Amino acid sequence: MTLKTLSGPAAIAALPRNRLLGEFSLWSADLANMEADLRRIELYADLHHIDVADARFTPGLLFFPDFVARITKATARPIHVHLMVEAEIVEEQTRQFIEAGADLISVHAENGEAGSRAIALAKKLGAEAGVVLRLETPVSAIRPFIDHVAFVTLLGTSIGVKGQSLSEKACDRLVEARSLLKQSGREDQVILAADGGIREQTVPLLRAAGAQTVVLGSLAFGDKNLGDRMAWLHGLENRVS
Repeated sequence: MTLKTLSGPAAIAALPRNRLLGEFSLWSADLANMEADLRRIELYADLHHIDVADARFTPGLLFFPDFVARITKATARPIHVHLMVEAEIVEEQTRQFIEAGADLISVHAENGEAGSRAIALAKKLGAEAGVVLRLETPVSAIRPFIDHVAFVTLLGTSIGVKGQSLSEKACDRLVEARSLLKQSGREDQVILAADGGIREQTVPLLRAAGAQTVVLGSLAFGDKNLGDRMAWLHGLENRVS
């Protein structure tokens, strides 16, 4: 068992802010050998990203609370659960995944008031909260959530489908989100994340547009030399002021 020294908001607050973070999507891990993959990435991941899908809000059906509970025992890294679920179940899913060990729960702005209630519930239960936007949702939709979250994640591809190319709109959307965070006085408190279309040629563009973390799938799990890959990622500059 790997023991965490920090959890919930404290674990998220302790993430480095002077470089690009590496958020490892466990959807891209070897699910039949998860513990081995967790051991391989433990030195390099800043946090783990776990997608949850209900096969209604997004195509497919992905991970469940027992899975998160088992992972929690095998890593000291913070766990970020991304809930891609319908509004009517988002609050109960928030509760279940926090009970399983999630440090950060991100809900979709498209869940509306139910999403806001889920964020409040996450904080009441001792976790941190974030908000996510689908690619087709206007960036302005984050406004009601900015004061209540520690993460804003923008999807750069259609939701819930692996292997897509980064949308040409993704970088402009990050710049817009960074501007909204700055206007609200929260840019130093909120981490801006890019999820989807993460490739060697796109990460520098996303970083230059203001991304502070990228959700790594095959770019990390498919690399035989993670040390070199992460050194490259950490050295990328943020050009947005």
